[in-house]
Amino acid sequence: MQIHRMFEMIYLLMHKKTMTAKELAEHFEVSPRTVYRDIDTLCEAGIPIYTTKGKGGGIRLIDSYVLNKSMLSEQEQAEILSSLYGLSAVSGDTEQVLAKLSGLFNKTSPSWIEVDLSHWGDNDSDKYQQLRMAILQHRIIEFDYFNSFGEKARRTVEPLQLWFKNKTWYLRAYCQHKQALRLFKLTRMRHIVVTEAHFHEDRMLLALEAANELQLARGSSAVRLVLKVDSSQAYRIYDEFDDNQYIKDPDGSFVVTVHYPEDEWVYGYVMSYGHYAEVISPQHIRDIIRERLRLAAERYLTQ
Repeated sequence: MQIHRMFEMIYLLMHKKTMTAKELAEHFEVSPRTVYRDIDTLCEAGIPIYTTKGKGGGIRLIDSYVLNKSMLSEQEQAEILSSLYGLSAVSGDTEQVLAKLSGLFNKTSPSWIEVDLSHWGDNDSDKYQQLRMAILQHRIIEFDYFNSFGEKARRTVEPLQLWFKNKTWYLRAYCQHKQALRLFKLTRMRHIVVTEAHFHEDRMLLALEAANELQLARGSSAVRLVLKVDSSQAYRIYDEFDDNQYIKDPDGSFVVTVHYPEDEWVYGYVMSYGHYAEVISPQHIRDIIRERLRLAAERYLTQ
């Protein structure tokens, strides 16, 4: 508690220039003696605080003082402000801290990043704020979810973590229906309701430990997937893969080689290319995709 009080004391003195011990004591709800003890501690730490008596006197910092002269290097200040600015672009909840530290460092925050979480033409940034609040407050949420086959189901989950993976946002949550940890793609979630019901923090810790173990297991069981992709899909290749993950053939088509954990997401991803992509290897995934495409074709042939 004392370190927080002293940090705020420095901030107040830098902005109000001069304050009396009585004013500081009333602000922090402590005695003037405690204020003077804090000032002695700050002086011992090298913070240039001094007191003056008489009319217009009080406690003040040397006018030229900024926090970096005693505690942080120029690079450390820039890194802190840059990180906070990036976080504020996503959460919007760090503006006050950013403003305070900018004042303490006597710097302006660098506008090095701008994040818009909504789709073009949409305004669904509230979705992220809802989920963030539910995770931090350990509140159960409900929502409609569309799986990779387009089937809708109402889900009740305990939200644990927002996860950004492969250019896509996911919600990592404990599904009460499945009684297991699941990943939900945010673009497939609709009509989110943050309920008043809470789940215990212990559940969150245990589930995240299980998630880390699952992630390690998936990483160790990843398959080497080779795709032949038509030239008309060049825009997706450049959007979704790094330069070292594909080769462009003379005819304009692409051979993509990636390592992915084998699950329903992989099958759905390959099929999202329709007839513009072909699985070269492994053979068993090629067989799975062939069978799924056959079943899809039968739906049209029988109507």
